[in-house]
Amino acid sequence: MPLTDYTFNEENPVDRIFYGRINIKKASSFLHFTDYGIVKNLIHHLKYKNQEHIGEFLGNWYGQILVENNHLPKVDFVIPVPIHRIKLRKRGYNQTALFAKQLATHLNSQYLDHVLIKTANTRTQTKKNRLARWYDNKSLYTLVDAHLLENKAILLVDDVITTGATMELCAGELLKIEGTSLFLASIAIVD
Repeated sequence: MPLTDYTFNEENPVDRIFYGRINIKKASSFLHFTDYGIVKNLIHHLKYKNQEHIGEFLGNWYGQILVENNHLPKVDFVIPVPIHRIKLRKRGYNQTALFAKQLATHLNSQYLDHVLIKTANTRTQTKKNRLARWYDNKSLYTLVDAHLLENKAILLVDDVITTGATMELCAGELLKIEGTSLFLASIAIVD
C-alpha cells in the first residue's frame, strides 16, 4: 500500500494545498492516490460497490498509526465531510463515515455526523478543476447545532483530497464558529 507517512508531525504536501486558503492547524492524508493502482480501486469499491467495510479497515489502520506517532493534539470531535441526503439514501452510507468513526475511536474523540450538512445534491466533483468546484459549491454546506463546537478542536475527514475545494468549503463553515481549532485528514490524496 502506498502510505504517505503523513502523521501530523511535519509540513507535508497536504498542508501546502491549504496554505493561504483556510486557517487550519494541520492537514494529513493516509494514502497516495494515483489514476492507476490499488488505492483508486479501494476508493471506487468503497464509494460505488457497497464495500463500506473498506472505510472501517482503513480508519482502524490509520487511527493506530496516528496514536502510535502521537503528533496530532487532542481533538474533541471527528466530523466526516457530509454527502447529500439523496445520495446517502441511494448509496446507503457516507463513504467517509466508517473511516472517520474509527479515527474517533482511536483518538478518544466524539464522532459527529449531524452538525455539518450538505444542502444540495451535486454531481461528482472528480472531473472538475478547483475553480469550477469552488463556484459550484459556494453555499453547499451549512451548520446545525454549531454551539456544540465552540472552543473545540475538530478533525474534519474526507475520502480523497484532489484540489482541496470540498475541504476548504466545509472548513470555512466550521471556522465561523468561535474558538474552533481545525485539523484535516483524508483517506487519500491525489498526487
